[in-house]
Amino acid sequence: MFVYIYPQCRQDGQAVKTTPETAAAGSGVASLPSARRATRLIFLVSGMAMSAWAPMVPYVKLRLALDDAQLGTALLAFGGGSMLSMPFVGWLAHRLGNRAMILSAGLLMCLALPVLAHVSSVAMLVGTLLYFGVMLGAVDVAMNAYAVEVERRSGDRLMSGFHGLFSVGGLTGAALFSGLLALGLPLSGAAVTLAVALALTVLWLRDGLRSDASALGMDVEKKAQLGMPHAHAWLLGLLCFVSFMAEGAMLDWSAVFLRDVRGVAPASAGFGYACFSVAMAAGRFSGDRLIARHSPAWAVRVGAGLAVAGFLLVACVPLTVAALLGFVLIGLGASNIVPVMFSAAGRLAGTPPAIAIATVTTLGYVGLLSGPALIGFVAHASSLSTAFVAVAGLLVLVGLSARIVR
Repeated sequence: MFVYIYPQCRQDGQAVKTTPETAAAGSGVASLPSARRATRLIFLVSGMAMSAWAPMVPYVKLRLALDDAQLGTALLAFGGGSMLSMPFVGWLAHRLGNRAMILSAGLLMCLALPVLAHVSSVAMLVGTLLYFGVMLGAVDVAMNAYAVEVERRSGDRLMSGFHGLFSVGGLTGAALFSGLLALGLPLSGAAVTLAVALALTVLWLRDGLRSDASALGMDVEKKAQLGMPHAHAWLLGLLCFVSFMAEGAMLDWSAVFLRDVRGVAPASAGFGYACFSVAMAAGRFSGDRLIARHSPAWAVRVGAGLAVAGFLLVACVPLTVAALLGFVLIGLGASNIVPVMFSAAGRLAGTPPAIAIATVTTLGYVGLLSGPALIGFVAHASSLSTAFVAVAGLLVLVGLSARIVR
C-alpha cells in the first residue's frame, strides 16, 4: 500500500482511528493525495519537455544547413532512442523502483534541452536526440507504471486524466518556449530557462513520489523471476500499435491532407491537428468518469468506433468542414484507448507492471514511428484517402478486441 496504517491503542484498550494523512505524517511516507498530485505533475513535465524540442527544430536546421531528408534522418534518433530503451527501462524500473527512475531520468531529460540548443554538428545532434529519446522513454515507462499503482491504491479511474495532463504539457511546453523566444531570449537562454524550471519541478516532486510502489507492498513480486511478458501484454501492445499509428497519422498527415486533398491554404492546414489535439485532451479529462460509469471495454469499443467514423468522414466526404469534424471525432475516440491499455497492462497477473507497460509502450512507439511511413507508402500507391480508410479498418479490429482490457 501507499500508506501502512497500524491500529494504535490507548491505555484503555480502545483503538485510535488513524487516517492516511496522519499515518503518512508519522511515517514519513507521502500520502495518496500527494502521490496523485506528483503523478499528475510528472506527466505534465514530461509532455512539456518533449514538446520544447519542436520550436528548436527550425533553428537547428538552419544552423547545421540541413535539407529535409537529412533532418528527417536525424529525427529518427529521437523516437528510436525511446523505443530501443524501453524494454531495458522496464527491467531497471522493476529492480530499482519507479520513483528512482522518474527522478533520475527526469533530471537527465531536462539536461538535453540546453545541449540541443548548442549542437554544432550532425553527429552531435543525432547523439543528443538519441540521449533525449532514451531519457524520455525511461520517464514514460516509469511514470505509467507508477500511475497504475496510484490508480490501483486509490480505487478510482485516474489514467486518462494523467494522460490528459501529458497532452496539456505538450501544448504548454511548445507555447512557453515560443513565448520565451518572442520575448527576445536567445535559443540557448530559452532552453536553459525552461530546463531549469522543469528540473526544479522534478526535484520538488521527490517527496510526493516517496510512496513508491516498488518499495511498499511489492516485495513478493520483486523477488519473482523475470521472464517474457504475458501473452496479453503483447496483444495489448499490438492494439496500442494501431492506436499510436492513428495518432501519428494525425501528427504527420493531417495538414498534408487538408492542403493537398481538400485544397486548404498552407497557413491554415495546421488547424486539423489543432482540432485533433484539443479533442484528445478534452476526451482524456472526461474519460475517467466515463470509464468508471461504464467500463474499460466500453471505452475502447466506443472510442474505436468514434475514431473509425472520424477517419471515414475525413476520407469520404469532400468538404473541409467534414474533415475538421472528422479530426475532432478521431481525437475524442483515440483519447482513452491508450490510457485504458496501459492501465490493463499494469494489472496483468504474472508480469511486473513496469515490464508489461514497457512491452506495450515499445510496440506503441513502433506504431507511432513506422505508422506514418506505412501510410505514406499506401498513399503513394493509391491515395491518402485510401490510407486513412485502411487505418479505420485496423481500428475496427481494436474495437472488436475490447474485451481484453477486462
